[in-house]
Amino acid sequence: MDIKESFEKVIMDGRTLLAIFLLAIVWRIFISLDGEIALWESLCSGTALIILGWALFSYLYHMSLKETDWLISNRMFQGLAVSLATINTYVVVYYGMRWLRLLSVEVYVPYDVLIRDVRYVMIVLCYCGLTWAALHLKNMHDSYMLLTKEIPAMRKPAMRRALFKVITDERTAIVLIAIAFFWRASISLDRQIVLWESMCSGIALFIMGWILFGYIISLAWRVTRPRMMKIYHGIALSIFAINLYVLAYYGMRWYRLITAGEEAGLVPLDFVFRDIRFFVVVIFYCSAIVLSKWLEKAAEECEFLVKKESEA
Repeated sequence: MDIKESFEKVIMDGRTLLAIFLLAIVWRIFISLDGEIALWESLCSGTALIILGWALFSYLYHMSLKETDWLISNRMFQGLAVSLATINTYVVVYYGMRWLRLLSVEVYVPYDVLIRDVRYVMIVLCYCGLTWAALHLKNMHDSYMLLTKEIPAMRKPAMRRALFKVITDERTAIVLIAIAFFWRASISLDRQIVLWESMCSGIALFIMGWILFGYIISLAWRVTRPRMMKIYHGIALSIFAINLYVLAYYGMRWYRLITAGEEAGLVPLDFVFRDIRFFVVVIFYCSAIVLSKWLEKAAEECEFLVKKESEA
């Protein structure tokens, strides 16, 4: 309990999160000045991300099991935990391969350090966004209760309601993940990803990521409680961070493919890691899409929440 309370009071404070983000920027600038990242620098970077990511996951999972008078908050904690676990797994895979020297080239040699810095800073920003959302969700989770179980259904066009139900269904997410798996498996068989294949992959991620970001922002506009608005802003910030990383990565990849074609000197594991990266981002977006179902419901229930009376 002491560790949990310390995590809430110290790590989840807004000023601490801002300090962590700024420190990440300064750290990556410092270690990248010479154009190389030594093993000990990579160990420090990776260990910090792994500790922060899995500590936050443990907290989210714990909160998802905690009893509450607003049950939808448990579902929201579960969705945040699944999304975070996806990013955490990617971090472990990346740094494991990096430390074992199993990766050769990510984008192209002169700018590999730059894309590593962008990825590191954006992952830290993603963690900060999820932590910010979790902080305010905890307050709603502990301090509010649902006034009634009979929530009037919002009037929406039947077609829109049916489409939303299909898109946010767990089975739809599974289908999208399966399509992503077979797509990457098919284009990687010849160990060469040409421009049109890379563009199809990148554009698909752009569409998923930015539409999802816009939708979460629209939910924030619909709620009246400031803490609920901050929950949506935190989640939107984490999606925005991943979107920026995807944009930076594919922008550099396409520039390289257009100007010089595919790089020489790639090893099979380079292609494996690119497939893993694509697959992980798709899973992150799909988990966020499923989470949006509960975020939508939370927005509807927001007007029927009442603050618990403080115990005497």
